[in-house]
Amino acid sequence: MELTLVVLGLFLSLLGFAGCLLPILPGPPLSYIALLVLSFARDYQPFSVSFLVITGILTAVVSILDYVIPPLGARRYGASRYGFWGSFIGMLLGLIFFAVLGALVGAWLGAIGGELYAGKSGKGAMRAGWGAFLGNLAALLVKLGFTAYLVLSYVRAALG
Repeated sequence: MELTLVVLGLFLSLLGFAGCLLPILPGPPLSYIALLVLSFARDYQPFSVSFLVITGILTAVVSILDYVIPPLGARRYGASRYGFWGSFIGMLLGLIFFAVLGALVGAWLGAIGGELYAGKSGKGAMRAGWGAFLGNLAALLVKLGFTAYLVLSYVRAALG
C-alpha cells in the first residue's frame, strides 16, 4: 500500500509541474497534494505539520498570484483600468483556448485592446501590453519555481 501511495504521489507531483504549463491542471495544488499523500503513506513522518501548513498557505498564495500578477504588470507599465481588466480577461480567454502561450499573448492583446478602447495612443497601449506580458512571465516563473521546490521536497522525502 505504501509503495502505491508513493508512486501516486510522485505522479501527482510531476503532474503538478506539468500543470504549470497546462491550464487544465492546477500545478501547485497538485504538487502540494502529492506532499500530503506521501505524508499519509509514511504515517506523517517525512514532513512536519508546520511545513505542510506553510506550504499549503504558499500554494494558495502562488495560485492566486498567478491570476493577479499579469494585470498588475500591465498597471505598472501605465495601463488604465481598461488595460488592467483587458489584460485579465485576455489572459483567461487565452488560457482557455491556447494554454500558456495563449495566456501570454491574451494578456498582452487584452491590455492593448483595453488601452485602445480607453483612447490611449498606440505607443501607450503597447507599453501596457508589454507590462502584461512581463507580468504573465513573472507569474509563470513564480509558479514554476515554487512547484519545483515542492517536487524536490517530495523526491527528497520519498528517497530519504
